[in-house]
Amino acid sequence: MRNRATIQGLGLSLPYLIFASGFVLFPLVFSVYLIFQRWDGMSAAVYVGLKNISRLFQDDLFYQSVLNTIIFLLINVPLQIIFALFFAVLLNSIRFLSGLFRAIYFAPVVVSGVVVTIIWQQLYGYDNGVLNSLLSGIGIARVPWLTSPTIAMPSIAIMATWKNVGLYTALFMVGLQDVPIDLHEAAIIDGANAWKRFYRITIPLLTPTMVLVVILSTINGFSLFVEPYVMTGGGPMNSTMSTLLYIYNQAFYFGHFGYAAALGLFYAAIIFIVVIIQRRVLKEE
Repeated sequence: MRNRATIQGLGLSLPYLIFASGFVLFPLVFSVYLIFQRWDGMSAAVYVGLKNISRLFQDDLFYQSVLNTIIFLLINVPLQIIFALFFAVLLNSIRFLSGLFRAIYFAPVVVSGVVVTIIWQQLYGYDNGVLNSLLSGIGIARVPWLTSPTIAMPSIAIMATWKNVGLYTALFMVGLQDVPIDLHEAAIIDGANAWKRFYRITIPLLTPTMVLVVILSTINGFSLFVEPYVMTGGGPMNSTMSTLLYIYNQAFYFGHFGYAAALGLFYAAIIFIVVIIQRRVLKEE
């Protein structure tokens, strides 16, 4: 009976195993193979040993792309947590047309990232953009949202916050459902105001959800690609060159597939280490 159940389980898992082998395992193994090759995607691969790895440690632009991604994370992750928690608490207290409001805040999440990026590109336009038109209308100088090396990445981070905050708002709303009402009622009897109840009761009980949101938003931030690819192409002066965009350019623009594979696996290792450290730190806190 147990053997039969095992066979049935394997049979049900077979489609996923085939999918995982074809779309996860094979690309991973092939990437490891490419690390030691020079291949342009057309001609035969040439074995180069550890040259791709040694080149990686001498590539200043790669490290700049990692720094750009970290800057994006430092802006994007806190903004998403703050706004997601604010909207979750606000929507949780709304009873009239709550379903409509929840659909509105979640709408950007389901819209294609390319579509959202194009919309914000029009908002950020220097000459005819909506934001600069509003600013010039009240006598404020136009802002080079996407053409200034110091402003471009924060502008992209703000746009990405708007795109993804709905997902994290939904997670916080689920977490708020687990906060016992009895604790708030007891705190009210003891004379605690709304801020004290939020700080002393709601925030501590939302810690597991907070950890999940921080980890998911960090992983999502490390995956930054569509926004700089569509809006700036990595410019100006490589200030928005994310790591994934740099890896993409190495592979599909310059034809350095072997070097791109080395960059990709090294970057994946960085993400893995950061997430593990982040999880342990947050768990201890």
